[in-house]
Amino acid sequence: MSSCGEVENMFKIAVKDAKKWKNAVDAIVNLIDEGPLEISKDGVTLRAMDASQIAMVSFSAPKSGFLTYEVPATAKVAVNFDNLSKILGRARPGEELEMSQEENKLVLKFISGKRKRTFKVPLMELPAGSPREPNIQHDAVVKMNGGQLKEILRDAALVSSHMTLEAKAEGFTVEVHGDSADMKIENEGAEDVQDLKVTAPARATFPLQYLDDIAKACPEAAQVTIHLKSNAPVKIEYNVEDAKLVYYLAPRIDTD
Repeated sequence: MSSCGEVENMFKIAVKDAKKWKNAVDAIVNLIDEGPLEISKDGVTLRAMDASQIAMVSFSAPKSGFLTYEVPATAKVAVNFDNLSKILGRARPGEELEMSQEENKLVLKFISGKRKRTFKVPLMELPAGSPREPNIQHDAVVKMNGGQLKEILRDAALVSSHMTLEAKAEGFTVEVHGDSADMKIENEGAEDVQDLKVTAPARATFPLQYLDDIAKACPEAAQVTIHLKSNAPVKIEYNVEDAKLVYYLAPRIDTD
């Protein structure tokens, strides 16, 4: 049984711009529908797997990014991010967002001067545990901006549902093979790749839909860091506003 209703008003936190907080939440909802937020004295965090159990998102927003941060003790609340995102979508320019817990509900208060709008969202049962972040020593690190990654994904979507990423000392390559076409993008010191570090060649294939969901909320100009290891989960990280997003996605293992 969830303990979320044992204490009223366990926390009260606020952000200056509600729309910016929606941008951060959308980076979660693109991959998972629901999950547990942990609100501690240091900040707000989340770690959850998607329904298929092949992708994981780790979210962290530091205390310093909030306008108000009153957290007397660590609180854990499980929320439906799809519902939360829809409500945050009603934020108006210049509105402050205050979030608090009232019994078994998450209270969202939009504030603009003397005008206030309040939504109360039922909390969900807390999951039994939190997934552990994979401990992988990746062999290659690729850095590019979010806009460039999205362009690659758009090209790949024309060809197939899977995409192969390869990093070698010579450069970073993307390959897509479909029934009616093939595509290959080579970045050998090109300006598309901001940085490339390779300790050993790395190559792995991933489902395109998941990569698209991971990249969707990334700002066009934000730096995306891709950590690769052959036939191992890829690690993709970037920042949205003050929040840091880290994703892991399992590869498709070819048996032939």
